[in-house]
Amino acid sequence: MVESKHKWKAWLYLSPAIVLLLIFTVWPIINTIRMSLLVDYSTIKETGGYAFDFGIKNFVRVLNYPKFLNCLKNTLLLCVLTVPLSTILALLIAVCLNAIKPLQRFLQTVFFLPYVTNSIAIGMVFSAMFNIIGNNIGSSTQLITTAGIINNIIGVFGVDPINWINAGSSYWANITVLVVYIVWDALPFKILVLLGGLQSINRQYYDAAKVDSTPRSRVFTKITVPLLSPMIAYVVITAFIGGFKEYSSIVGIFGDGMGPAGDKGRLNTMVGFIYDSLAASQEGLASAAALILFAIIFVVTMINLYVSKKKTHY
Repeated sequence: MVESKHKWKAWLYLSPAIVLLLIFTVWPIINTIRMSLLVDYSTIKETGGYAFDFGIKNFVRVLNYPKFLNCLKNTLLLCVLTVPLSTILALLIAVCLNAIKPLQRFLQTVFFLPYVTNSIAIGMVFSAMFNIIGNNIGSSTQLITTAGIINNIIGVFGVDPINWINAGSSYWANITVLVVYIVWDALPFKILVLLGGLQSINRQYYDAAKVDSTPRSRVFTKITVPLLSPMIAYVVITAFIGGFKEYSSIVGIFGDGMGPAGDKGRLNTMVGFIYDSLAASQEGLASAAALILFAIIFVVTMINLYVSKKKTHY
């Protein structure tokens, strides 16, 4: 009885947060579903008193739209390439950091700095690193002013300059630049999470392995990875969710054209498609695309959770 008398106080304290969630989270979700089911919905048309038909035509239009399929391909490709690579690199770096005690805090700070830096600004830096200033590669009418930092580095090994992001660059050259950037940008958070997990592992397991003279590779695969599997599962799931929402990295490197000059939209993603639809006052189409993206993320997350339950040791 005493507890029930004070429940109203808990609801009173929570009420500001609940009201904000209802206004800025719950209602937008409900409104998105509503707009997705109104055929050819537009706020401009709604203001003019236009009556919309109810149905799933917006979803059909999105799925049959060639540009959407290209956005879906780019999004899936970036996820498949960046998530495993960034997770493996983060795990290896976290293990190394955990073994370096004297400089551990300093190195943690260094690796974490990209996480608190604006992603657009970092993308512009990467764009400058891969950019070629001067003539197009292969032209003999002008001299190349600079081949860019990356081309200068690989040139030391006898590799000819590569057109990474300029006009006329290949699709896979563009994807390579994006993968390098996304992996680099994703490392800080993953390293922090995995390093925290490593520091929570009981040292008795490693002491027992040392007594048995177990090789380091076996210690890593049989002790570290299994005991760290909950953290790895969390990192992979959040990485896939973030990967499907990729947008700012492409804008930072290629600009709002979402591709190199002369081939705009080549690297557009699912989120980019939604933003483009909103800019064109096609809110119904954007809402349908957003719900399709949500469904894809939900399915992938459920698959990851199912797999992690089979492979995770608590």
